[in-house]
Amino acid sequence: MSSRRLQLVWSIKQAPEAVLRIAFASTDRTRVNQHFGAAEGFAIYEVTPDKATLVGVGEFSEEAMDGNEDKLIAKVDFLAGCAAVYVMAIGASAIKKLMAAGIQPIRVGEVDAIDELLLELSGAMRDGGVAWVDRAIAAQTKAAATDRFAAMEDEGWQG
Repeated sequence: MSSRRLQLVWSIKQAPEAVLRIAFASTDRTRVNQHFGAAEGFAIYEVTPDKATLVGVGEFSEEAMDGNEDKLIAKVDFLAGCAAVYVMAIGASAIKKLMAAGIQPIRVGEVDAIDELLLELSGAMRDGGVAWVDRAIAAQTKAAATDRFAAMEDEGWQG
């Protein structure tokens, strides 16, 4: 009598590449030079372990740093889907709103060039070891698996 083995074959040959959306508070799209609450502009990039692509730019009217919560809500809403936002400075209420939306605020100096930060991010995605990047990738992977199983269930797949 011959022995038979059951072998599982994945339909996906390669795991999907991690992609993180990252925002930078910037007026010139070359360096981080804005306080979050008073930011006049954000550049949004999709970052992978190998490259970064500019995918969006948002511009806001100039505002004083006066604690106006409405301006924070509009900015947090604009950044929906981003894993992080790099800023020169940020207040406590903005940090709370960003964290509640799942967006990691990261404070850097004005001399920090966006290109250099993007290279660091790609390296962190490739090599690991940066806690917030590792968490963002893990959350993305978990969400992708959940979406895949939900789609299978919608198609009538039975486990």
